[in-house]
Amino acid sequence: MGGESGVLTILGGLLGLAISAGFLGALSGLGGGVFIVPGLVIFAQVPMHVAVGASLISVVATSAGASVAFVRDGWTNVRLAIILECATVTGALLGAYLAGIIPGRALEILFALMMLQSAYFAMTQRGDEIVTSSDPLCTRLRLDGEIPQDNAPPVHYGVVNLPIGAVLMVVAGLMSGLLGVGGGALKVTAMDHYMRLPLKVSSATSNFMIGVTAGAGAIVFLARGDIATSVAGPVALGVTAGALIGSRILPYAQIRPLRMLFVAIITLIAIEMGWRAFMGI
Repeated sequence: MGGESGVLTILGGLLGLAISAGFLGALSGLGGGVFIVPGLVIFAQVPMHVAVGASLISVVATSAGASVAFVRDGWTNVRLAIILECATVTGALLGAYLAGIIPGRALEILFALMMLQSAYFAMTQRGDEIVTSSDPLCTRLRLDGEIPQDNAPPVHYGVVNLPIGAVLMVVAGLMSGLLGVGGGALKVTAMDHYMRLPLKVSSATSNFMIGVTAGAGAIVFLARGDIATSVAGPVALGVTAGALIGSRILPYAQIRPLRMLFVAIITLIAIEMGWRAFMGI
C-alpha cells in the first residue's frame, strides 16, 4: 500500500505540474515546455536530458490541445504557419542532435538564458497594433488574415518581413530541439515584432506551430533513448488538459496583467535554473 500510495503521489504531482505548465504555455504562446522543464528539474529532480525529452512530448500535446480551438475560432494563420514550419523543423532536428552532445549543466545555463530572453520579449511586446496591408512578398503568398470579432465584422491584418521571420524560426527550432521548449518565445517575437501580426494571432499561430517543431526534435530524442515514458506520459496528459483550459481563456484575457505575471514567473525560474547549474546541484 505504501508503495502504491507513493506512486500515486508522484503521478499526482506530475499531473498538477503539467496542468499548470500547459495552462500558462497556452495563454502565453510560449508552449508548456518553458514551464515544464524547470518544473521537472527543480521539483521532480529529473535529469535535464530526460526533462527535455519529456517536455518535447508534452509540447506536442500542448499544441494539439490548444491549437484545435484556435484554428476553429479563426485566430490561427495556418498558411503562414505552414510556410514558417519548414524553417523551424530544420532548426529542431539540428538542436535535438546537439542536445545529445552538450552536457546537462550547460543545457541548464542555456535554458536560464532563454528564460531571461522570454521575459524581455514579454516586456517589449507591441500589443495589438495592426498592419492593414502586407508587403509585396507576403501579398503574393496571401499571408494576410482576419481577426474574429464578437458581434462585429472581422478585422483585416497584413503580414510583413517574411525573410526575417524565417531566419528567427530556424533559431526557434534550434532552441526547441536543445531545450524542449517548442521555441514559442522566439516564434511569437518574430511574428509580433518583425512580421507585425496582432499579438493574439501570433500566440495562436505559435501554439499551432510548436507541436510540429517539438515533434521533429522528439523523434531524435526517442531514437537516442532519452524519452522516459513514465515521466512523459502523465506530463503529456496534464499539459493537454491545461492547454485546453488556457486556449478557452486566451481570447478574453487582458494582455497587460498576463504579461507582468509571465515576466515575474519566468525571471524567477531563470534565476533558479542558473543558480542550480552554477552550483552543480
